[in-house]
Amino acid sequence: MTAPRHPAASCTTPTSDPVKPTSFVRSPKDPDELRERAIREVRATGQLAAHIARDLGIHSEALRGWLRQAEAYTGERDDRLATVERDELKQLRKENAELKRANEILKAASVLFTQEIDRPRTRPSK
Repeated sequence: MTAPRHPAASCTTPTSDPVKPTSFVRSPKDPDELRERAIREVRATGQLAAHIARDLGIHSEALRGWLRQAEAYTGERDDRLATVERDELKQLRKENAELKRANEILKAASVLFTQEIDRPRTRPSK
């Protein structure tokens, strides 16, 4: 007799206990719908995240991370950046690095031009 599959478990294999439906390993990328449902259930029911995670067949730490990110996005947390802010920071850091490289190139070029201007000009001898 095989253990029944939990409806929230994606094509996975059981881990240690074949009887518990929550012992399935989830795929690395959980669907957005599952993430939204889990967050909504925690907020609506007031149950512990670990209980909701077990019921949905996801790892409790994954759900806690989703909750923290959702709280950051809504401004409830100050210790984390929202996804949009994190993406913007990544883009700004990339742009800053490019500008620093361009600045270094311009500095090197200005040194060369300064050397050319300061060099005494000699007339070719006849």
